[in-house]
Amino acid sequence: MTGERTKRFPLGLADLVREPRRRDDARPGEARATPSAKPVAKVAVKVAVKGTANAQSPGARSSAIGSTANAHAVKAAKAPGVPHTAASPARKSASPRADLPGRAAQTFSPAATKPLPAGARNAQTRPVTVPRPGVTPGTGAPGVALNGALALTSERVRERMVERLRANGVTDPRVLQALAAVPRHMFVDPGLAAQAYEDAALPIGHHQTISKPSVVARMLELAGAGRELERVLEIGTGCGYQAAVLSRIARDVYSIERIKPLYERAKTNLRPLRIPNIRLHYGDGRLGMPSAAPFDAIVIAAAGFDVPQALLEQLAIGGRLVAPVAEQDEATQVLTLVERTGPAQWRESRLDRVFFVPLKSGVI
Repeated sequence: MTGERTKRFPLGLADLVREPRRRDDARPGEARATPSAKPVAKVAVKVAVKGTANAQSPGARSSAIGSTANAHAVKAAKAPGVPHTAASPARKSASPRADLPGRAAQTFSPAATKPLPAGARNAQTRPVTVPRPGVTPGTGAPGVALNGALALTSERVRERMVERLRANGVTDPRVLQALAAVPRHMFVDPGLAAQAYEDAALPIGHHQTISKPSVVARMLELAGAGRELERVLEIGTGCGYQAAVLSRIARDVYSIERIKPLYERAKTNLRPLRIPNIRLHYGDGRLGMPSAAPFDAIVIAAAGFDVPQALLEQLAIGGRLVAPVAEQDEATQVLTLVERTGPAQWRESRLDRVFFVPLKSGVI
């Protein structure tokens, strides 16, 4: 630059630093300078071109020097002779918008299509499950997962199960109605839910099983014999299914389970049904429950070599006891009906071949 030109242009292009854009002029998406931030530099320049003094327009300065406050800060740091100042605050991508004070980002549920209310984000952090159309919430016990087809047709499947039982000789209408009302799929493992209404015994853990619907129907029909049942004792609660069916036939049901995990599982399975007349007990079933005796009926869901004398004593006169009794070879079990005909008299009838888990003493 010549001496004459130096006099006319005392500053170089590197010294031309634009004044930071005002807060109100910030473009959408740009970080806005805080009131406490100091201007980077203020330089007033007059450019004379061929004797005519024209002030450079703001738009021209913007295009020549930069479009954001961050660009001004970078150029100011590089420009010789201009003191370094703090750059404008960095953009906070995760922070709430400045024009929405106090509002946090909305939480969305992966299972739902609608966001959770902003006021409920702290109290409800779990995903919201949207029930499938036609499926009634709460129709399964905890831990029992049903596929859509079974959940939609379980009532119809139960009706078909009852029709098969009626065709096979079960005639007591109270028993058939009870079996039609109790959802058996709530008492089996998730992987076996599709087989819940087949006439099959299914494992429930701890080397125990849930009895076949036909066997349950047969035993309860024998125990009731068309009578009004006040108190019934069940030995071997298992998963709680037979107790649930009994609750629709008798006024009060007492059930004893000797395996603690099964006792807890039965309580869990029965809780959603809210059955008020079942009393579960953890204890030795061979001892019965003398405090609640006498019983109009006793149903034993395990096979011993004989019927425990304590249970015979707790049977009311005119009452009936139904139990599988194992032969000496242990491979043969016979469904046995015992009727109490007097203070010290019982009559025994041996009926059908069955297969049950063994009846044991003590608790585990």
